[in-house]
Amino acid sequence: VQLQASGGGLVQAGDSLRLSCAASGRTGSSYTMGWFRQAPGKEREFVAGINDSGGRRYYADSVKGRFSISKDYAKNTLYLQMNSLKPEDTAVYYCAADRASYSGTYPLGRMNYWGKGTQVTVSS
Repeated sequence: VQLQASGGGLVQAGDSLRLSCAASGRTGSSYTMGWFRQAPGKEREFVAGINDSGGRRYYADSVKGRFSISKDYAKNTLYLQMNSLKPEDTAVYYCAADRASYSGTYPLGRMNYWGKGTQVTVSS
């Protein structure tokens, strides 16, 4: 499966932004999908994840209550709705997928499919 993330941009603190991740290729298979981010000088970290059926969603503590992950199966697209953005949310955001099932914090090193990142910059 190939992933293409989009929707990043420059916003002010408190604004909202929605990221999209379009999947192509062997999308008929079931995939766990997630969003990760990497801020300058920091390691890539888990942000949010959703299981293959969409029935389970997981969030990093830093984004709980502000971010929401969802999938549109008809469009083969993963979304990340980001509200009440903070300057510390500034990072390159990546979508990822894997055929295995995970819960809680998705393991960065075990996600087999990655899209190119999209930059999110939040000014204060």
